[in-house]
Amino acid sequence: MKLYWGPHTCAIGIHILLEEAGATFETEKIDVAGGGTRAEEFLRINPKGKVPTLLRDDGSVLTEFGAIGTWIARSYPEAGLIPDDAEAETRMVEILDYIEGTIHGQGFTRIFKPDYFEPQDALHGTLGLGRSKVEHQGREIVERAFALLDSQMAGAAYAVGETVSIADAALFYVERWAEPNKISLPSHVNDHFHRMLARSSVAKVRRLWGEG
Repeated sequence: MKLYWGPHTCAIGIHILLEEAGATFETEKIDVAGGGTRAEEFLRINPKGKVPTLLRDDGSVLTEFGAIGTWIARSYPEAGLIPDDAEAETRMVEILDYIEGTIHGQGFTRIFKPDYFEPQDALHGTLGLGRSKVEHQGREIVERAFALLDSQMAGAAYAVGETVSIADAALFYVERWAEPNKISLPSHVNDHFHRMLARSSVAKVRRLWGEG
């Protein structure tokens, strides 16, 4: 099994889940910023051209954070990465979808790639008029979302209770993007971030990624 990852990407969450599960796997670093996910060799593995990408032992490929995370959790049930309780599992999925779709997809993507959200001119392409506005909008989305999650997490060690789940790995990677972008984490979310940093799985992955 091989995980394809790239620096500063959400793939760190999947790497953490594989460590939490005790899985046997190898990794391959992709130069995402340098266009590695658009290289023909990588596109043959994942035509979507993005990480995380997981090549399983049977030769099949999994993409998308939620799908990969769910497969890891179901394949290694002893790790307890999906709550046993149906209500808690539902809440985990709710938080995971919110992180993926809103905090990452709508918020941080506006900060990282504002050109994607700028008006287009048929002759000249991106007009270049609203970059700062788009970035500001992204920050507002992220800060509002963190505040909402903060209120939901009061009194809980992790996203949906006292044990780590798929949602925590996702929440960690967006928390990790906050400080470099000068976004303050509210108290409960900040506590969660530092609780995750203290986990051996996270420390190991961060060392492998050259972060700690």
